[in-house]
Amino acid sequence: MKNLSVVGIGSTAFGQHKTKSITELAKQAAKEAILDAGIDKTQIGALYVGNFISGPLNGQEILGGILADSLGLGAIPATKVEGACASGGIAFRHACLSVAAGLTDYAIAIGVEKMTHANTVEVTEALNFAMDKDTDGQSGHTFPGLYGLAWRLHAKKYGITRSQVSAVVRKNKAAGLKNPLAQMGATLSEDDILTSRLISEPLRLFDCCPVTDGASAVIITSTKNAKYAKSPVTVLATVQTSGNPRIPNGDNPISFEASVIACHEALQMAGITREDVSLVELHDCFSIAEILDSEDLGFIKPGHAAAWAAEGRTNINGDLPINPSGGLISKGHPVGATGIGQIYEVCKQLRGTHPNQVQNAKVGLTHNLGGCGVTCSLSILANPDV
Repeated sequence: MKNLSVVGIGSTAFGQHKTKSITELAKQAAKEAILDAGIDKTQIGALYVGNFISGPLNGQEILGGILADSLGLGAIPATKVEGACASGGIAFRHACLSVAAGLTDYAIAIGVEKMTHANTVEVTEALNFAMDKDTDGQSGHTFPGLYGLAWRLHAKKYGITRSQVSAVVRKNKAAGLKNPLAQMGATLSEDDILTSRLISEPLRLFDCCPVTDGASAVIITSTKNAKYAKSPVTVLATVQTSGNPRIPNGDNPISFEASVIACHEALQMAGITREDVSLVELHDCFSIAEILDSEDLGFIKPGHAAAWAAEGRTNINGDLPINPSGGLISKGHPVGATGIGQIYEVCKQLRGTHPNQVQNAKVGLTHNLGGCGVTCSLSILANPDV
């Protein structure tokens, strides 16, 4: 993977796009990435699009073929990939593999979702497709319910407080104020969070990522070709793991094994340690998820991530900046686009052009988790001189 580079990036703003279709959003991000790469579109030999629920919410499948045609890419292989909330990260990995295998000189990975036109019941039902219907379909659980339960279990074991978890919300919402792609940046007080609508005890409205429309895209090529690009970013590793497909019932329901394994494998592939990582963009679908994820990834000891947030150690200028983009809590979560959106944000950081720039950013890690931990995509990117 060290012979691969990201040479083009593009993204729509995340939020409500009432006048644009799902394919129009994807095309916008893709065209921006192609222009940024400085290549002719005819050089692209493979397309992968990450998407989860375009069928139930938009009545549209075959997104791969539609996008290849509408972008004028010709008869190239064009594939939609689905891995619940990790769909975008998986699309990125597949694009990397196609170049690494020598099947094409350039590949494009696109992530897209359009959700805000649907009502809450429709969106909740569609997102619940990420559960195993045979075993969990009749449980009545939703993902806010599951993460609310995880919070209570984590608090019982480690004694984390509401105020500590609120620090994650305040940090990510504040970061979103400076990110032009973010849907819901805000300056929040503790009382703002505590008085927001209860969703699933103890999760409140501001603890939850918003329903969102959006698309992101990246162009991948070999490091040899990347020498002609204006701002290449090296791909040190990209891995995909599988985990529990059902409502957690194992020995440790507050940890996702797929995340633990993915980080271990990616660091080995990259040939680096956690101390080499400058920043992390991880899957904070809920405030408690940032705490669970950062502990699963091994950057913070179990039971300590909430305290790190409260102490400012995960802020942009802290010991380990986590979600300096604003994360899902601030940017929103257009499910299929999220993983590619994370890659976009890290590339901006490594290019030194991010609105929330992390000082001396050299290595960035992205973490994209789907379902009840059923699939995880994790990538590590770096400056070319690393």
